[in-house]
Amino acid sequence: MSYSFLRESKLYIVHGGTKYQIRTTSAITFNQTFAEDAYSVKTLHDQSKMFEGSSVTKANPASFSFNVPLTIEKDESIMVDLACDLVATAEADIETQQLKSFDIYVQTGSSTFKLEGAVITGATFDFVPTNQFQMRLEGQGKKLTRAGDESFSIPGSAQSESATRTPLIVYPVIVLDSLDMSSIISCNLQLQNEITWTPYETLNDSLEVTDSSNAMFPTTYTLGSRILSGEIRQYQNDNNVTQFDDFNTASNLILKAIEVGKASNATPFFQANLNPCMYTARMQPSEVYTQSYDFRTIDNTALGSVISAYS
Repeated sequence: MSYSFLRESKLYIVHGGTKYQIRTTSAITFNQTFAEDAYSVKTLHDQSKMFEGSSVTKANPASFSFNVPLTIEKDESIMVDLACDLVATAEADIETQQLKSFDIYVQTGSSTFKLEGAVITGATFDFVPTNQFQMRLEGQGKKLTRAGDESFSIPGSAQSESATRTPLIVYPVIVLDSLDMSSIISCNLQLQNEITWTPYETLNDSLEVTDSSNAMFPTTYTLGSRILSGEIRQYQNDNNVTQFDDFNTASNLILKAIEVGKASNATPFFQANLNPCMYTARMQPSEVYTQSYDFRTIDNTALGSVISAYS
């Protein structure tokens, strides 16, 4: 008997016929649940049947999350592309924008699990000088299965990797209009892709369901709105105290991630330009007063051009 340990798991993605091994932290989660419908079995002639019956015919969308440290070599850049880029699809002469989909394989010491038709619904970049710079990802997929044991051959041509992996710690350098952006504590940038799965339950299919092998699974989705937002936190001091109750709906925000040890005017490892964007400021009284700026882009430029450094 063998057990599966998270710290020994390896995560691969397959996109466009290419297989990438993604070096993650141990914070990997993935699962899929089934939807249950309860129904009453009590009848007029038998009131003693108080426990409801159960029917299970369909699965909910699968979910996953994992954290990816960003490295100087940028072997993990495919994950940034999958989170940000869109592809055009045409149906009935109507062109729509969809997220790039991919398959996830998680290989343990005894099994290989496959999550097919995965898309990224959320990506967060944390600009914190006390932690390793990483991207936190979450998403959904169509179907989770056990593809085989630990020796299962994952399809796709393996993407070549760099000989080294160099993670790094960064600190934020921020330009927001003419505001004083010194004394920064932390900053984050969050991308949300809001999707709605197309209803996939039919009466005919539900009557044929006997177990998980022929249950109904989601197949298609619609991409609704996209939100690129975040928060900047700074210590309140004499130079910025007048900004605590500020707001603007047409600002220019530049977020830079500079490698610790380098000057603030050095070439950034990561940079995002949000122009225009909106923000609102708020104060947070505590032992040391701080203030935060909640921002959101209102620009519909492709995200590939918003992130001007790294990709």
